[in-house]
Amino acid sequence: MRILTFDKGGVPTLGLRDGDTVIDLSVADPDGPRDLIGIMKQGQAGLDRAAAAAKTAPDSARIDHAGIQHHPLTRNAPKMLCLGLNYAAHAAEGGHEPPVFPTIFMRGGTSLVGHGQPLMRSPLSETLDYEAELVAFIGKTARKVSEADALDHVVGYSCFNDGSVREYQRMTPQWTVGKNFDETGPFGPEFVSADELPPGADGLKIQSRLNGKVMQDDNTSNMIFPVAKTIELLSACMTLEAGDVLVMGTPEGVGHARKPPAWMRDGDTIEIEIEGIGVLSNPIKDEA
Repeated sequence: MRILTFDKGGVPTLGLRDGDTVIDLSVADPDGPRDLIGIMKQGQAGLDRAAAAAKTAPDSARIDHAGIQHHPLTRNAPKMLCLGLNYAAHAAEGGHEPPVFPTIFMRGGTSLVGHGQPLMRSPLSETLDYEAELVAFIGKTARKVSEADALDHVVGYSCFNDGSVREYQRMTPQWTVGKNFDETGPFGPEFVSADELPPGADGLKIQSRLNGKVMQDDNTSNMIFPVAKTIELLSACMTLEAGDVLVMGTPEGVGHARKPPAWMRDGDTIEIEIEGIGVLSNPIKDEA
């Protein structure tokens, strides 16, 4: 199952992808959840309800997929936990040793942007970088969960571009500011239910392409902390809630590690592709 968030009269609205069409769930199921977090909080029952509504949807609920405008999949996750340095080669290209525990930072809703929408480049710095990343969605409460049971708590996956203003990322020991400039975190295009992918989304090709040139090319099997291990380690410390989002880190090949650095600039296009999930594409635009 593939779910997206599209614009309907200025309101983010849930849609279920069905080939070349999108089923507007606000029409197909008027009493159902109004956002992706609402579906996730219902777990498999929420996904089953959306699927059932799609099967009986009237023609009035169907929209041409090519004509929609995407929003980020969600802006209101209870927690958006992001991993840094989760591929050994990426840690090395930045001069770091591989971590012995996930390197965690958080993102806020105002930093996110939808597929196809401009990734904004602040006038404060030239150092806007790309990072191709896998997303895992938590579908039920996880507290002190074993690695063996961890994937029972994951309901789906998606793509993320952890757009990073490197200059500001390095101004303090914590990375939060450089990772939270407005509209620098493309998120989508679709939520893909876990049953469509290998367990833990393992073994999937992951790439970034800047203006069509491959910049990162790796496989999710090379994560230091796979999805299940990450859930085990984090849930030992904190409660992971239904609706939480895990952003799983980026492979080597980022712009700052290149000579000369490959910063994103106005007019560029950045694409993130993960096998079996899709392509997340955004133009780069200078902030006014």
